[in-house]
Amino acid sequence: MGEPTRLPMSRDDIDRTLAHLRDERERIGSALLELEADQGYQLLEGATPAGETRRVQAAVRARAETLWTLFDLYRRAVAEAEEVRARPGRLGQWRLAELTRLLTAPVVELPAAEVPLERRTLLHVPSGERLTLRAAVGRMTGLYEEIVRAVGPLERIWSALLSRLAETEAARRAAADALAALGGTDPELARLGADLDEIVARVGGDPLALAPGGRPDTAPLDALRDGFADARRRLESAAALRDGYASRLREIARTVDALRETEAEARRVRDAVAAKIAGPPPAAPPEASAALADRLSALDRDARTGGDWTGGDWTERARRIGDLERAAGAALRDARDAVGVVRGLLERRDELRGRLDAYRVKAARLGLAEDAGTAGLYERARALLWTSPCDLREATVALAEYQRAVSAREKGADG
Repeated sequence: MGEPTRLPMSRDDIDRTLAHLRDERERIGSALLELEADQGYQLLEGATPAGETRRVQAAVRARAETLWTLFDLYRRAVAEAEEVRARPGRLGQWRLAELTRLLTAPVVELPAAEVPLERRTLLHVPSGERLTLRAAVGRMTGLYEEIVRAVGPLERIWSALLSRLAETEAARRAAADALAALGGTDPELARLGADLDEIVARVGGDPLALAPGGRPDTAPLDALRDGFADARRRLESAAALRDGYASRLREIARTVDALRETEAEARRVRDAVAAKIAGPPPAAPPEASAALADRLSALDRDARTGGDWTGGDWTERARRIGDLERAAGAALRDARDAVGVVRGLLERRDELRGRLDAYRVKAARLGLAEDAGTAGLYERARALLWTSPCDLREATVALAEYQRAVSAREKGADG
């Protein structure tokens, strides 16, 4: 059966339809150009991906090719209708019928689909699908939306990964600059660089593989960025160490000397306490100056005989000197605290002596100098506090008894 007979469209309907088609043609063309200028589309077109991303690329390219082919056929069909309408002369029934056919009939013929050899015959070549202009627009709209749905998520994934890659690459360059200033090599920085190169290849090859569930997994890049930042700080610290190494060694030497003097003072004070204060002698404070001096000498030998150290060597040296600085500082604080604890026993005795003298003056003011009971308490407390070794516990009890006696007399006098 042939196509059904159509009543010709009126001239006004034809002109309105052509005006609509011209506007539609321009809008479709602009939309297709904007699509090709889209960053995600360009990234996909310029890539040589693998895996899932490659499958998406193939699907997008196939749809885009069909879309552009259909748009070209659509433009030609509209142009043919415009040409028929623009012919000079009266717009008679034949031209109205021809224009009606061009505007409403299936005039857009798609290229014949590829047919396997075994389904072909010598004289028969399969014909392509035929669409009306309206159906062609509907088909193009569907293809366009499928491309956008495929490219949109990929653009977001790629954008997130590339943004994080840029941050990580910047961190790598900063760490590399720090290593270049220091000189030599650094195994940890080399390992981080190899890991980043692997991720770069994966982002370029199959970014969708790094986005399970459609969400880009940036955790590996975040970890590498932080690793490069740590490496940069470590290398900069090593460079600063190299530049101020001698002065830091001298500062540690001063700390060790101060520790040695403090330990000697602790021994002297301990001996004095053992002689002047009764009871078990205070525990001997640990002496760390000799061991720390050995560690310092080892670092000093390295400085004089190590020659040109690599970046990794300077990093290790920075760790060693930092550990030594902290150990020397802590040992000096502990030694000074130990001296303070031991000297506190002598200071306690002297403080008790001062309080006893103060109460003796108060007793004299109260007229207790000749009081046998009060005087006896005083003499007992004084004998304990001025006897070596001094029993601080008994002296404290004796002084408290003398204080209570003087205070009691003072209250009685006031009453």
